[in-house]
Amino acid sequence: MSSKIDQNLSLANSKQLSTQQKLASGIGILGLFILVLALFNVNFPNRAITLTLALGLMATGAIWFANNAYLTKSKGIKNDGVYFKSISSRGLVGWITGIALTSFYIVLYFKPAWLGLGVDGASNTGLVALFDPLSKLLSGNPASQWFVYGTLYTLAILIFGYKFLLKYRHNKYEQLRTGSVMFFQLAFAFLIPEFMARLNSDTFSLPYYDLKNIWPLNYYNFEQYRVDNLISAGDVGVGLLIFGLVSIFVITPILTYKYGKRWYCSWVCGCGGLAETAGDSFRQLSDKSTFAWKVERWVVHSVLVFVVLMTTAVVYSYLGDDSSRYWLTKNVFLYSVAGLLTLVFAGVMLFKHKELGKDAKLGAIGYFAIIITLIAMHQFGMRLFYFEAETLRSSYGFLIGSIFSGVIGTGFYPIFGNRVWCRFGCPMAAILGFQQRLFSKFRITTNGGQCISCGNCSTYCEMGIDVRAYAQKGENIVRSSCVGCGVCSAVCPRGVLKLENDSMEGRINPKTILLGNDVDLMDLLNQK
Repeated sequence: MSSKIDQNLSLANSKQLSTQQKLASGIGILGLFILVLALFNVNFPNRAITLTLALGLMATGAIWFANNAYLTKSKGIKNDGVYFKSISSRGLVGWITGIALTSFYIVLYFKPAWLGLGVDGASNTGLVALFDPLSKLLSGNPASQWFVYGTLYTLAILIFGYKFLLKYRHNKYEQLRTGSVMFFQLAFAFLIPEFMARLNSDTFSLPYYDLKNIWPLNYYNFEQYRVDNLISAGDVGVGLLIFGLVSIFVITPILTYKYGKRWYCSWVCGCGGLAETAGDSFRQLSDKSTFAWKVERWVVHSVLVFVVLMTTAVVYSYLGDDSSRYWLTKNVFLYSVAGLLTLVFAGVMLFKHKELGKDAKLGAIGYFAIIITLIAMHQFGMRLFYFEAETLRSSYGFLIGSIFSGVIGTGFYPIFGNRVWCRFGCPMAAILGFQQRLFSKFRITTNGGQCISCGNCSTYCEMGIDVRAYAQKGENIVRSSCVGCGVCSAVCPRGVLKLENDSMEGRINPKTILLGNDVDLMDLLNQK
């Protein structure tokens, strides 16, 4: 009885910070306080030194904290007291953090002047002005609210990525995956676009281009102003435009076929990178209920249909009808879209219908009918869309690009878990999930005979998958939403789960295996 009380007390006390962790937290908060002072227009004498000091203090505090939290313990994932900590169990600190993050995103998207962004040619002030030296060093231009956000976003992935590397230092897969997202965020999302901006001149101009952002995640890539800017930039711009198309129709299908959606969602994507690093402490908060799964499937695919319609409308709006001037006319474009969608849906219904659930079949048919009906309206001289293309684009940008992906997707980490956007809103995740479910070699295999039903795998699945239910049955996990982060496998104490790329045959095995590989039992089940 005494030992049980001692054990409970040790769990309750595990939330307490050590002296070094308190000092490290204080250093990090001091760096953050400098940024807050800048936000309130405190005029620092040397902005370059002040910014370096602020970011350096934040990074030093986080690294020191991580070293003390993990290097003093043996290798292996330690989630001590995760449900006793207010910030990671929807406690008061968690709610305060969520409100603070949400408020920051609202200001960032809708009131950048409050951050100090200069309006109508005026110089930057406040927080944005503090980042001017770094922005001018990289691109030669004053900072914008997006540069401030990009810098803090990248810093968060790097310092929390370091923490993640220490926490999972026993697992080679997690080490490689985390190193990959840190590299792609720093190089492809932050540094390369800034260096590209430095190349711009009066005769040569490239729009901002994050090379790892693929349509439909970068839903704006085929708007007229971007296409015009890319074409006007000559061979380099045309090359980027072609690269964008190749990424959609060649690179993405091939890599997803070989490795599943994890190659992007867990190895490359910046949204996933932030979720995996800064959001790691909140992965256990994802809703595992069947209701959440059903909502997820309908919402994320509805967003995908929205972005397909919006992109089609935007591209259609600036194409012409004169085939003697351009081969890509409105008719050619619409018929190409209709033909591609018909090919995809017909192929799925003919060859992959067994892998689809009833609601998935109904949803696929319904969405296909909506898109084809709208396109067919053009053939009969009717108005193609009930809204103007720009209205669709601005609505999508506001509802999905700003509110869902930013305000809710990141601001709600401490409330709904770290993959809210990836689960319920990301159209890129929907496309990759569709390919992963039906046309990929990737699966997570399970050894039901070894499962002890501890529930670690389900608890720490950030995508809300009840992994234990699959493991108990010895059933392969082939879910559209699975991002292949591998944490379920890493936290399993028995080695039940394994991420694999193998042949397509027998990949989806929904039969229940109750006692491992008991052949007689399987024969009995097959006779029912």
